[in-house]
Amino acid sequence: MSVVPKDLLSKEFLSQFKTESDVSSFLKELHTQVLEQMLEGELDSHLGYDKHEPSGNNSGNSRNGSYKKKIQTEHGESIITVPRDRIGEFEPIIVPKYQSRGLSIEKLVISLYAKGMSVSDIEAEMREIYDISLSSSSISIITNKVNQAAIEWQNRPLDSQYLIVWMDGIVFKVRDNGRVVNKTVYLCIGLNKLGYKEVLGMWVGASESSSFWMSVLTDLQARGVEDILITCTDNLNGFTDTIRSVFPNSTTQICVVHQIRNSNRYVVCKDRKEFATDMKNIYNAVNKDMAALELDKFADKWGSKYSYAIRSWRNNWEDLTSYFEFPLEIRKIIYTTNVIENMNGKIRKYTKNKLSFPNDDAVKKTVYLALMEIQKKWNNPINNWGIVVNQFLCIFDGRLKL
Repeated sequence: MSVVPKDLLSKEFLSQFKTESDVSSFLKELHTQVLEQMLEGELDSHLGYDKHEPSGNNSGNSRNGSYKKKIQTEHGESIITVPRDRIGEFEPIIVPKYQSRGLSIEKLVISLYAKGMSVSDIEAEMREIYDISLSSSSISIITNKVNQAAIEWQNRPLDSQYLIVWMDGIVFKVRDNGRVVNKTVYLCIGLNKLGYKEVLGMWVGASESSSFWMSVLTDLQARGVEDILITCTDNLNGFTDTIRSVFPNSTTQICVVHQIRNSNRYVVCKDRKEFATDMKNIYNAVNKDMAALELDKFADKWGSKYSYAIRSWRNNWEDLTSYFEFPLEIRKIIYTTNVIENMNGKIRKYTKNKLSFPNDDAVKKTVYLALMEIQKKWNNPINNWGIVVNQFLCIFDGRLKL
């Protein structure tokens, strides 16, 4: 960081400032002059000679006056003088062509948008808090850049193999043909071969269905995914069959927590505690055989009263109990979809100010920005990665290629 010259801190110099506004005005003017001097220096470097130097005569290019440009900075709106060359090859770096505001302003706008603020809210915030006048159209131009970034991210190539992929959807209210309807953002988190989590993509569709998940899975395949060792999903009807049709060698695990919630849904209050305790013996069993015995006991006790719960456990038994095939360290991370549900909870925090979105693009922009913020904290491999990866190597010997 540059040291402020002592002359600027002298009593004589500082005596001219009577209010905070005086200081702000001075800093704004100083910022403008510094930018203009930097632009002159950039042009000197581009031309290869300083202003008014004889060596510039007949050099093939020369200065060609200047033009005024309105810019937005952290000090507010300023008008700067930008020099230009005769050939028109000069491309300023400090204040790029076709940009009227600094990167810091763009980051601020995008940050506010990521927190769920509307364009009109951002416009008011910039004016009232930061004393920066930005029109709605200017803010839209900035936030629309997010769309392009989201498209590029959504279509990036993926690894050929993931150890685990968690899948779930999160519902938002979106305007569609004059009506507010529910739309699902489909999300996938992959555990890669280095032990890190990464969001593989997001897809917006109607209410969650196995048919839409088919399009999600084929998109993953088209972007390079050839094999998923284990998938973790909710118990949406037909979901596991859909996964097997695209990735036939994948072990499918239905989230046990989803199963517990569904089983408890219609249990009367006086039975809930006892019902939940008995059901716990099923999924906390030491192995699959013991779990089956506990399910039989559970059915004998509650089957006549809550037959739908027993039927649900039996119909989904193989996919509910896949985790018993694995050591404890792997069981802990696959028997629920907590990994992705935790992420969904954080997305909700970013979007809590949005009662509804004007269109699908607005949902995508907001969720994309939330995902980028969330992933910044995914800096380390999952817990016990050293143990987990060695267990995977033993279980999937010959198939897992690190």
